[in-house]
Amino acid sequence: MIVQNIRIVKERIAEAAQKAGRQPENIKLVAVSKHFPADSIREAVDAGQNIFGENYIQEVQAKRGLVPAEAVFHFIGHLQSNKAKIAAETCGMLETLDSYKLGVTLNSQLENLKKNLDILIQVNIGNDPRKTGVAADEVEALLIKINELTRLRVCGLMTMPPLATDPEQSRPHFRNLRILSEKFAAKNLFPHVATPELSMGMSDDFHIAIEEGSTIVRIGTAIFGHRP
Repeated sequence: MIVQNIRIVKERIAEAAQKAGRQPENIKLVAVSKHFPADSIREAVDAGQNIFGENYIQEVQAKRGLVPAEAVFHFIGHLQSNKAKIAAETCGMLETLDSYKLGVTLNSQLENLKKNLDILIQVNIGNDPRKTGVAADEVEALLIKINELTRLRVCGLMTMPPLATDPEQSRPHFRNLRILSEKFAAKNLFPHVATPELSMGMSDDFHIAIEEGSTIVRIGTAIFGHRP
């Protein structure tokens, strides 16, 4: 089932990209595997899927040794500073950096490991009190400070818009994140990448996100089914 679901999702991503006049290969699929066993990840890897999203850092820690080395974990949950060491050891990208304090702690752990880590700044683009992330008007100041931390590679922005019944309601939030990223790219605040990453769009609204410039979509249920 997972193999077929991945094929269908990738076809839908390609269709959305082509409709928007974009190249499908410029959009990365993060298969959200939280609460699913390592066996499901291994099955997805066999189907050619290599990037997986997890919300709980202890779950990444438990799965890391049980899945193939080519499986890369993107952490997409809220990371507490006291769990930064685990993230530094196990993740290929942290999509949810939202404070300088966390950046400093993470940078220190990475320095001990002599490794770098790709990160995205999580932006609370819709000012949703139920969501974490940096307010839009605070992102630039945080980017400037985070770029001083030598072990963190700031690659772009990430958001989760307010919950909506109609996917079209997410469009202005996706558009606003893209506008923000273009503004900061013009100021060279993403020095490690030629084009900033935009992680936005999930199972219900990823086609809208792709139309608005998303380069990373996070899809779980459509690949793995409903969570146990």
